[in-house]
Amino acid sequence: MFGLKPTELLIILAIVLLLFGARKLPDLARSLGASAKEFRKGLEAGVDEDSPEDPTDT
Repeated sequence: MFGLKPTELLIILAIVLLLFGARKLPDLARSLGASAKEFRKGLEAGVDEDSPEDPTDT
């Protein structure tokens, strides 16, 4: 995953724990998941709305 080794992931997790605290981590993860879900939904909606451009429109 992103070329990170398990040791590096543990160090990053420890830093995040220090920065945000254990109580705020579930809220942070929940909001990150909701943001990712909305982003994917927006990408899918954008693909559905795209239509080929008419070359005669200039």
